[in-house]
Formats: sequence, structure tokens, C-alpha cells
Amino acid sequence: MSTSELTTPGLGGGLRDLKQSSFLLKLLVRKELKVRYRGSVLGLLWSYVKPGVQFIVFYVALGIFLGLERSPKNPDGLANYAVYLFSGIVLINFFSEALGNAARSIVMNGNLIKKIYLPRELFPVASVWVSAVHFFPQLVVLVGGCVLAGWHPNPLQLLAAVAGFVIVALLATGLGLLFGSANVYFRDSENLVDMLLMIATWASPVMYAWSMVEQKLGTAAFAVYQANPITIGVELFHYAFWFPTTDGSAAMPPNLFSLWLPVGLVVAVVILLLGQYTFRRLEGRFAQEL
Repeated sequence: MSTSELTTPGLGGGLRDLKQSSFLLKLLVRKELKVRYRGSVLGLLWSYVKPGVQFIVFYVALGIFLGLERSPKNPDGLANYAVYLFSGIVLINFFSEALGNAARSIVMNGNLIKKIYLPRELFPVASVWVSAVHFFPQLVVLVGGCVLAGWHPNPLQLLAAVAGFVIVALLATGLGLLFGSANVYFRDSENLVDMLLMIATWASPVMYAWSMVEQKLGTAAFAVYQANPITIGVELFHYAFWFPTTDGSAAMPPNLFSLWLPVGLVVAVVILLLGQYTFRRLEGRFAQEL
């Protein structure tokens, strides 16, 4: 074997190794699901209960008390605000769970990492997959609610939902790799992620209309706000699930497909590459640090 074929101990091929380790990835996903619901009475039903309670609280507080729901007494509110709210909640919940668990995945699996070598990217990626499993039941409930509200999507709107999910999943994976590796060396990373997730819920138009932000910030600052991949993903979900339940008069953000969707994909991919680069730079000493 020539020296050019040698690799640094503890380093693999990064995300490229996941294709060859697909069986291990499935095992990790199953393990995470079993461990999470061990001793639980409701089990996977918590995927319905938690977002359901969250939705009710926000709907009552924002839709009814603060008047964001359109009604005869409030004609300026959002039509079908319940669908608008829940379509944003299911996506932001997926992102929050995926990033929160991915950021802790390396430390939580420290005993396994110290004993054997396997592609370490498996752990953050498995956390994102587990979050996708929890996302699916919420998506089923969302579709059911949309149908009851008169949902009539076209193919472009269905593609918008896929694009929104892909953008957020790429972003969560990239940030999960970044903070998951940094957390091995600096445990403060967990607290930083918790703060970012708290901000993410309110820094995207999940509970309010994008037009309210434009009115307050102005054109330049709004462009910065709009470039957030989570904002773009949420607006794509609104376009896919909420907009088809309205009469079509509601305004969607301008240039959503021609400008912001490509921007969201580019930013998410750049963060994914940055996360992978940071992860590979730091993973060589994971076993020693853990």
C-alpha cells in the first residue's frame, strides 16, 4: 500500500460514507426511537400530543386574544389562521427537534464512539431522520386539517412543500454537524443551540404574517430577514398548505420561487458544507475528549 492510500486514524470520508453505512444508519434510527419511548405509555402518540398542545396554546393566545384570526369583527386577520399556524409549527418543530438532538448526538453516544469506529456523521444524521419520523404524523394531521378547510393544491404547491422540507432538513443537518462536533469540546454549545431554537420560532413567520415584518423593518432589513432558510421553508409550507385553503387573495412574499427558494437552498448547502468541514476537522479527537 502506498502512502497516498493512507488516511488519518479516526477520519473517514464524511457524509460520503453514509451511503455505504445505510444499514447502520437504520439501526441507529431504530435504537433512538426505542430508547426515546422506552417505558412510555403513549409512545409515538407524543408526536401528536405535543404539537397539538402547542398549537392550541398559540392559537388561543395569538389567533383569538391578539386577533390574528380573521372574523366578522376582525376582517384584517388571516383567513384560516389555524391552518396557517399549524403548517408553520410542524416545520419549525422538525427543525428544533432535529438540531437539538443532533447537537447532543456525539456526546450522548460517547460510549459507543470510544469503543468502535464507525462514521461519526451517522449520529447527527440519525437524529435528523428520527425527527423526520416524528414529523410525518404531524404532516398527516396537517393534510387532514387542510382537506377539511377546502385544500385544493396544484403540482407547484406540492413541490413547494417538498422544497421547504429539503431546505430545512439540509440546514438542520449542517448545523447539527457543526454544533455536534463543537459540543464535544465546548459543552456550552448545547445552551447556544437552545437559544438559537428559541429565537428561530419567533424569527420566522410561523405565528404572524410576513407583511407585518416588511412594514416594520423596511425593504433592506426585510431582505436579510427573508434570506433566512427557515423563513423561506415556512413560507413555502404556507404556500403549499395554507394558501390553497384561501380564496387566493392573500399576498405571498414576492419572488418566492424566482429568488428566495434558490437563496434558501444555497444558504442551506453552504451551511451543510461548513458543518461537514468543521466536523471532519474536529472528529479526530472525539474519542479522547469523550
